Amino acid sequence: MEVLLQRVTQAAVDVAGERIASIGPGLLVFVGVLPSDTREDAQRLADRALDLRIFADAAKPMNRSVVDVGGEVLVVSQFTLAADTRRGRRPSFDSAAPPELAKQRVAEFAARIRERLGAVAEGRFGADMQVSLVNDGPVTFLLS
Repeated sequence: MEVLLQRVTQAAVDVAGERIASIGPGLLVFVGVLPSDTREDAQRLADRALDLRIFADAAKPMNRSVVDVGGEVLVVSQFTLAADTRRGRRPSFDSAAPPELAKQRVAEFAARIRERLGAVAEGRFGADMQVSLVNDGPVTFLLS
């Protein structure tokens, strides 16, 4: 599982011109699923995302988690994170999980966020999503 986190001041997802999800300050989380990923992987990475100390406090620029600061989380499935770009000019997606498995793992990831944070905003799996964001920093991390 590949998880790309961006600290944002705001983020939103639109599908077919309709706003389906939006958040204020917090994390925009893109999730790419591999065939070998398990439910435990989804929960472990959700916990890491929530616990990663990447928000400022009075002492340090990166000392608090999204939970600590009361931030929001927007989860967006992104199969392109599983792309193999080592050869040629066209990415291969053979290493991405099949859609049924990917949908299940992204749902498990989001459920763990919801369980710990109380709420989570979500994109729509498989949809042509337009994601907008205002990156805070920029601060971006890749978890795997």
